[in-house]
Amino acid sequence: MLNVNDLHAFYGKSHVLHGVTFQIQPGEIVALLGRNGSGRSTTAKAIMGLVDWEGDLSWKGAALKDKKAFEIAHMGLGYVPENRDIFPTLTVRQNLLLGQKGTGKGSRWAFDDMFGMFPRLKEREHTEAGVLSGGEQQMLTLCRTLMGDPDLIIIDEPTEGLAPKIVELVGEYLKTLRSKGVAVLLIEQKLTIAMAISDRALVMGHGSIVFEGTPDSLRQDVAIRKEWLEV
Repeated sequence: MLNVNDLHAFYGKSHVLHGVTFQIQPGEIVALLGRNGSGRSTTAKAIMGLVDWEGDLSWKGAALKDKKAFEIAHMGLGYVPENRDIFPTLTVRQNLLLGQKGTGKGSRWAFDDMFGMFPRLKEREHTEAGVLSGGEQQMLTLCRTLMGDPDLIIIDEPTEGLAPKIVELVGEYLKTLRSKGVAVLLIEQKLTIAMAISDRALVMGHGSIVFEGTPDSLRQDVAIRKEWLEV
């Protein structure tokens, strides 16, 4: 579904990604792991057309080169950035409405689905998003992206700064996506949640993929974890 082949990305003259290659299949959760500065967020931004890149990126056989971010989103890719990017003066419901693609007819998701997964959002439906807690804002960002009915959702550090109970909720949310046929590229530092829910794990180091395999094989690879993941 998503094919990333020999991807190089740049910030000005700074060469950040060095030949990144991987694929994501429908309904698959792939964890992209690594330390800060390894290139994980840049990989997400390159896929979404937010940084300069070279190589081959394709989505369902269609090349993504020269596509703008909104065009890529309309093709069925959703992106949840690390900084959440909610609209603080709009209510929870208005934020969700902005994420909806078209009329919502035929969509896998509706307001009731969002409020069913995260009842706290239902309680705060008419509250301005800017006064929500960090966990509530994260829930809102995830749900707003989902309202666009993507076939792949790229999520950057969704559990950063969240309480353990909210982290568990996010994990259940991601498994619900998989059950609906939505693929997930999960960028995470917390190995516990990533290893528990992902089908495959990728480890990045210095802008390259240094490991690809199952969570079990990563657990057993002490050398990789020690060199590229553990502090």
